[in-house]
Amino acid sequence: MSKRLFLLFLSLFFVFAIVGAQDTSYKPDRSQLPGPATSADFPKWLADIKHWRMERRIRIGYDDSEYLRPQLAWTQSSFIQPQMMIHDRYFYDPVAGKYTVDRYLDDLERRFGGIDSVLVWQSYPNIGIDNRNQYDLLRDMPGGVEGVRQMIADFHRRGVRVLFPVMVWDQGTRDEGVPNWTATARLLAEVGADGVNGDTLGVIPRTFRAASDQTGHPLALEPENLTDDLGLPWNNLSWAYWDYTFIPTVSKFKWMESRHMVNICRRWGRDKTDDLQHAFFNGVGYESWENIWGIWNEITPRDAEALRRIATIERAMAPLLVSADWEPHTPTLRYGVFASKFPGQDRMLWTFVNRNEYDVPGRQIEVPYASGTRYYDLWKGAELKPEVQGGTAALSFVTEAQGYGAVLAISREPDEQLHKLLARMSELSQKRLQDFSHEWKFLPQQSLVIAPTKPAAAAPAGMVRIPGGKFDFQVSGIEIEGGNDIGVDVQYHWEDSPRRHHLKTMQMRPFYIDKFPVTNAEFKKFMDATHYHPADDHNFLRDWKDGAYPEGWANKPVTWVAIEDARAYAAWAGKRLPREWEWQYAAQGSDGRLYPWGNVWNAAAVPPVETRRVMRAPTDVAACPQGASPFGVMDMVGNVWQWTNEFTDSHTRAGILRGGSYYQPQGSHWYFPQAYKLNEHGKYLLIGPGTDRSATVGFRCVVDAE
Repeated sequence: MSKRLFLLFLSLFFVFAIVGAQDTSYKPDRSQLPGPATSADFPKWLADIKHWRMERRIRIGYDDSEYLRPQLAWTQSSFIQPQMMIHDRYFYDPVAGKYTVDRYLDDLERRFGGIDSVLVWQSYPNIGIDNRNQYDLLRDMPGGVEGVRQMIADFHRRGVRVLFPVMVWDQGTRDEGVPNWTATARLLAEVGADGVNGDTLGVIPRTFRAASDQTGHPLALEPENLTDDLGLPWNNLSWAYWDYTFIPTVSKFKWMESRHMVNICRRWGRDKTDDLQHAFFNGVGYESWENIWGIWNEITPRDAEALRRIATIERAMAPLLVSADWEPHTPTLRYGVFASKFPGQDRMLWTFVNRNEYDVPGRQIEVPYASGTRYYDLWKGAELKPEVQGGTAALSFVTEAQGYGAVLAISREPDEQLHKLLARMSELSQKRLQDFSHEWKFLPQQSLVIAPTKPAAAAPAGMVRIPGGKFDFQVSGIEIEGGNDIGVDVQYHWEDSPRRHHLKTMQMRPFYIDKFPVTNAEFKKFMDATHYHPADDHNFLRDWKDGAYPEGWANKPVTWVAIEDARAYAAWAGKRLPREWEWQYAAQGSDGRLYPWGNVWNAAAVPPVETRRVMRAPTDVAACPQGASPFGVMDMVGNVWQWTNEFTDSHTRAGILRGGSYYQPQGSHWYFPQAYKLNEHGKYLLIGPGTDRSATVGFRCVVDAE
């Protein structure tokens, strides 16, 4: 063996020796600890994981001071937290121009009992359509910083804490000029937020803790998926993406620090039984995420009702659920029924989950008995009569198939809070979980109708005639996530559900389309003639100054116009926005080509790509004649995105953008993807005109032909 190979072998040996130096028979798998195989294994298993915890804390130099801070104590009872898209129509009303926090919260209260905190998501998937960074997009939310501050106050009025995300991968858009931790701490302190979620982070670095404390407004830190033990001392919350087994696993980080709040997350899952059972068994929280990047994945009625009851018990029992003497997998009497024990000073809580597909009635658990102890079935809201034999009490009740249970033992008279909890749970349990539908349903969409114009007998100035004919309209959405699941992308009026891939053979009627996108000079004529001023004027014609576009920009496509602004221009001009299939037909012709000029990419047919963090202006509309379509339509691809159809469902609005743009931020695949190919389109989530306007989005118009 050569000396180099020997040294490599030796170094690898020491690496693996260090990694595996902590001895345990129950090795953690990421953030999960396996449970005991049988009840007989419980004593050995419990001793093993207690020893593992003790040694693990020593190894990382564990310090619990962050869990003692009064300003962060709310994290220990933040059981239910959704990620909420700012584009959710329950959250903001663009017509009234105001946040509707009460409407949003009332809906969640009605469906699954409400939330304790909310992660307000303002960036991905729209980020990267221009060079606005994640902080710009927060400041661009309706009402700006002041509006966001009031929105957060509205959540606080309802007892809900507010977090925002940080994307450390966002290093390709505008440079904020200060490190992410400084920018995040300052802006979230300014708006009065309570915490920060670290998107894609296994731990939020300690620099965020220091920067937040320096503002005098300490933020709770919540990595998306805590993986690094070293971050546990200052990351008070975390999400968890888990694998599920019949024998429930134990939260590694809650086991290491019982006050650490874990919110279990499985955003694309449609059956939440595993998620909710593992959360209740561990006494942790749940990420009630339904609006996934504008794709609606509603919690089913059965799971929603289970969540309501779980949350009701967890909120009432929050002080016990952080017990340092928590004992998961405390022995039970029935196969497939698992329990955790949470001891307190004068009370004891057990949470149960039935992993069987059938009801399990009768004796469930035997517990030590002391005279005067009273037992309550919290799930049913009724007192239990123990079967006492010597110093042991056997407790009998029913755990519903794939259901839940909870028992509280107290050594004193029940107080008013317990009476209220029992009354509430008695009311809820009158109906079994199996009586609620467990059927998952997609959310249908509607396309906003684009009304025809007055037919023209000849081509209006600056427009090209597109003849009628047969056209295979084939297009796919470019969403980064969602796969081919039903509900992804959009639903055309001839389809029975939203889906990513679309195909329809259409008989096109003739129409006229602008040869070029609408330019600054053309838009100024509209402005001069109408004195148009949108109600929400934030970012409107942002590149202009004092009602005029910059010198030399006359023939550049107008940008920073919302879809509402484009419609206003089109109505003034006697035109309309193109339907998406009209735009594609004008760009593609009838031969199915990938680009307006053919099937092979031609960089000379489009403007130069901009990859810097500071954007240049768009290119003049006539600058790339090689990009002409079969009908002679220009600038269809690679200069600015162009508005076409709008789709809505009860929770989301989205505009369909065509053609892609010249801007390509670098460094991450999470930025808004390009759609240069004519069989691809972009879905751009809409909230309100001020936020929707972009430096890379323009439009062109259509007139119907006789």
